[in-house]
Amino acid sequence: MTIPDKDIRLRRSDAAPAGHHRPVMLAIAGDSAAGKTTLARGLAEALGPDRATAICVDDYHRYDREERRGVPFTVLHPDCNYIDVMEQHLQLLAMGRPILKPVYDHSTGRLARPVLVEPRDFVLVEGLLPLHTKLARACFDITVYLDPPEDVRKGWKLRRDCAERGYSEAEVLAELARREPESAAFIHPQRQWADISIRFAPVASRADPSGTPLSAEILLRPTIQHPSWSHVLTDDDRRTAHLKLIRDSDGRPVDALHIHGYVPREDSRIIEKAIWAQLSLDHGKALPDTLGIVGAGRSEPLAIAQLLLLWHLLEAQA
Repeated sequence: MTIPDKDIRLRRSDAAPAGHHRPVMLAIAGDSAAGKTTLARGLAEALGPDRATAICVDDYHRYDREERRGVPFTVLHPDCNYIDVMEQHLQLLAMGRPILKPVYDHSTGRLARPVLVEPRDFVLVEGLLPLHTKLARACFDITVYLDPPEDVRKGWKLRRDCAERGYSEAEVLAELARREPESAAFIHPQRQWADISIRFAPVASRADPSGTPLSAEILLRPTIQHPSWSHVLTDDDRRTAHLKLIRDSDGRPVDALHIHGYVPREDSRIIEKAIWAQLSLDHGKALPDTLGIVGAGRSEPLAIAQLLLLWHLLEAQA
């Protein structure tokens, strides 16, 4: 049985029943290959397996890869997913209760045996449609949307699907074209519900050579309280990152944090350490070395974005 969205918010604000706790719930939404898993993995590893539970709501696909060949929509369409089951499971997790979660194996395209998921202090939820419905959105304390430029995302998807999921380049390109209408209809609208929107991209005003690390633009909406940056973004650090007030695509004012990927790592580390000093509840604990990891490399803008989300998770728990 599902609970209305207003009721789930009220129940989560009440004291937890005996034997249960209220985890902090984080949603990361975005299109396929937008970087959701990479972002969530760094957070989960920084928090540790005893404190964080990570799930992907793409496990709620209704059909396996072979069955999808005969349906008139793609996995981006809500009708291709058990949205009602996803909503119910998110509610249970938000109330501190375990679920028996379905499993979709991306390497084979098959539905596998369900697994028992126990919520820890933090539940990190990523996938295509975690913010699609009002009821699902009511389960989260912090919501994020990943919004890379299409050319960047398509490059990521080609590399991933060809290397890890057994597709040919022609198959990936054909599927991208097939998905475009549903991406516009169901994935992109979730951006409006995100407290934080993150875009990893080259700086448009610079002619950086190929291979230059991507920079990041992080939009901080006033739907939740964000950390003060006055002690972090000093005048000496402006070339690494800066904060300014801009108009979002809907015309509303929003704080935009720009993190430059082309600066030396030692400059970025100064800001990372300053943020970590603010958020770490154990000041003797070192800055996690799992942040910013992308494949075999490292991205300093990604590390700073993950630190920002860690701040929100720890503050929400406190």
